[in-house]
Amino acid sequence: MNQIKKSLILSGHKTSIALEKEFWIALKEISKKQNIDIDKLIEKIDKKERSGSLASAIRVFILKKYMNLD
Repeated sequence: MNQIKKSLILSGHKTSIALEKEFWIALKEISKKQNIDIDKLIEKIDKKERSGSLASAIRVFILKKYMNLD
């Protein structure tokens, strides 16, 4: 699977995240349900959920949402 790389500003710093298309779709769906911008959601994940790489933290966050484990 090819990853899609997106750039964003996270806590005032430019960064980029590479995720598979399906994860970007899921993240967009979650952000829409929570009525929050994707960048803000990623920042929230970075501050609360992160224990490894940001991309991994996002994938685990999405998995937990879809498994109703949060």
